[in-house]
Amino acid sequence: MYRRLLALFSTFATFVADLMGSASAFVMATLACIVWAVSGPFFNYSDSWQLVINTATTVLTFLAVFLIQHTQNRDGRALQLKLDELIRATETARNTLIDLEHCTDEELRELQEEFARLQERRRSPLAS
Repeated sequence: MYRRLLALFSTFATFVADLMGSASAFVMATLACIVWAVSGPFFNYSDSWQLVINTATTVLTFLAVFLIQHTQNRDGRALQLKLDELIRATETARNTLIDLEHCTDEELRELQEEFARLQERRRSPLAS
């Protein structure tokens, strides 16, 4: 049941994130803001009038954060798997680089320093 709910949420989140990132969604949001702004004089720029836009944007932003984070996590996972497969399939690549996203910050820093040293050694003969 839980997996089914996760799959349903993932499908919904992907659909809504794609929809929210479309040009038509931007146009609709822009039109909503224009309608709200134009309606100001009819409501005497009241606190309730201001509350409508503040509440709507806050709620939509709050929900959008979760949808965007979900799709970014999913895309990041897919990208890592693709990179892991490329590393695994390449004969000369170090398989120890697979699953780097699970390393500690210190392990990543050490690896980054190692790559910087390798790059510096590669540049040294070219410079002289």
